[in-house]
Amino acid sequence: MFLETLFYEPVLFFRVLMVVVLSICLHELAHGWAALSQGDDTPETAGHMTLNPVVHLGVPSLIFLCVAGIAWGAMPVNPEKFRDRKWGNIWVSAAGPLMNLSLGNAFVSLLWLIETFSLDAIVSWEFLYLAASLNFLLFLFNLLPLPPLDGFHVASELLPALKPLRNTPIGFFALMVIFMNPDFASGLRFASRYTIGWLLLYPIALGLAAAIVAVTIVTFAIALPSLRKKQRDRS
Repeated sequence: MFLETLFYEPVLFFRVLMVVVLSICLHELAHGWAALSQGDDTPETAGHMTLNPVVHLGVPSLIFLCVAGIAWGAMPVNPEKFRDRKWGNIWVSAAGPLMNLSLGNAFVSLLWLIETFSLDAIVSWEFLYLAASLNFLLFLFNLLPLPPLDGFHVASELLPALKPLRNTPIGFFALMVIFMNPDFASGLRFASRYTIGWLLLYPIALGLAAAIVAVTIVTFAIALPSLRKKQRDRS
């Protein structure tokens, strides 16, 4: 149980909590920003455009995170309000994993700066490595084409034959099997660590990663004019 970490590695315990909570909050906010950019004001009217972790994760998810090291979040959206139902749903669903990819790339960039300019006395290398690793894990996990994960929403829009599976327990049982299989978690950790090592080893890859971060941030910024306009209309 993850809770045991609190007693023999308390620093690691609280670092994981901090990174996971912040990463999931930003993941959900990315969904919200993308939905706003598509004309859906549901995230704002539902009060979810906030960094409050209780709003995004909820108390049960936060408790489960402390006990088992697993958490989940939610962002209310209404696809009926999207300007384009199909591509809007793809964009909104992909925005969350893209945020985690961007965060992972940003943390790797900081790792490279620490290694290059010997800044480890200022910023913890281990903390940044953990943050990068967990965000790449979240990115890869959410790409799985299983309901209710983001990867399923993208896949079901590209392959409509998958849509009937959305309201079935298949995804729940598949996720249960995945969580009970230690090899799957080991595979995700290996992929995450390999990605970090590869980005640190090849500067051109790190430059590409930085470009992905920049493009993603600029794209998310498209939502801001829509949010400001709605606020002005209310006032």
